[in-house]
Amino acid sequence: MKLLTYSSKNNPLRLGVLVDEHTIVDPQQAYIELLKDRGQERADEIANALVPQNQTEFIAGGDLALQTANEAVNYALENSQQTAAIYKKENVQIGPPVLKPNKIICVGLNYKNHILEMKRDFPAHPVIFAKFATAIAGPNDVFPLNSNLTQKLDYEAELAFVIGKTGKDIKSEDALDYVYGYSVANDITARDMQKRTIQWLQGKTLDKSLPLGPVLVTKDEIANPHCLDISLTVNGELRQQSNTEQLLFNVNHLIEFLSGIFTLEPGDIVCTGTPGGVGEAQGKFLQDGDLVRVEISGIGAIETTIKEVTQHE
Repeated sequence: MKLLTYSSKNNPLRLGVLVDEHTIVDPQQAYIELLKDRGQERADEIANALVPQNQTEFIAGGDLALQTANEAVNYALENSQQTAAIYKKENVQIGPPVLKPNKIICVGLNYKNHILEMKRDFPAHPVIFAKFATAIAGPNDVFPLNSNLTQKLDYEAELAFVIGKTGKDIKSEDALDYVYGYSVANDITARDMQKRTIQWLQGKTLDKSLPLGPVLVTKDEIANPHCLDISLTVNGELRQQSNTEQLLFNVNHLIEFLSGIFTLEPGDIVCTGTPGGVGEAQGKFLQDGDLVRVEISGIGAIETTIKEVTQHE
């Protein structure tokens, strides 16, 4: 299943299911219609419990929520002439597939060619840092560049995965059982801010610096997360191209490592690191008007436009 958030007529973002390139079904709305069609009392309350519109609550619902959503989507598609639960993608605003996770965990220096281009030693353990929820942006949102704050804005194409159930001290061989799904991320980074202290956080968590999407693909649709092509272009110029088989610490290892430090919870986002080709290594930083596209096979692509929001002094 391909999950997203959408908004119609300026309403708050809510959970949707992308069923084809142009069609979104609202699973909660569809389930309400299904229950009412069956004569079920309190349809709204039941649907809100089983198919919540909040993404993190839906993820925490696990297989039951997915099964119920799938039943609702099929009902809507079978009754497409009567339902109010189907939307054309081009008529709605698409948001990030997860809005307010408890944790956003990022991994640095996790592709060998990126480590070499940054002239760093191979780490013995995963290098981790965090972003705040205010960094999350939609798959086609504009990034507000404040060039009075940073002159070295960079891009980082990344595979992100989302945790599906609570876990601590998870073994590597069990790790994928705790994955809910996968998405495309761009870890937009202010390199000059990142490097002005020994802690990276200030350069890593600017508002809207984590474009995410276009969907959250549930793990049943990604047989192996370690064989996915990943690429990034700026204004059509290829800057990054690799495959997740090149991860130094793969998804299994990361879940074992992270869950040994802290409890992983439903909705937590983990960004797995970026391959070689970042702007820092090439002296090519993002400028006003640039269009950055990140694509991962089996998931899709996100596009971010860089837009200057301040006047140069």
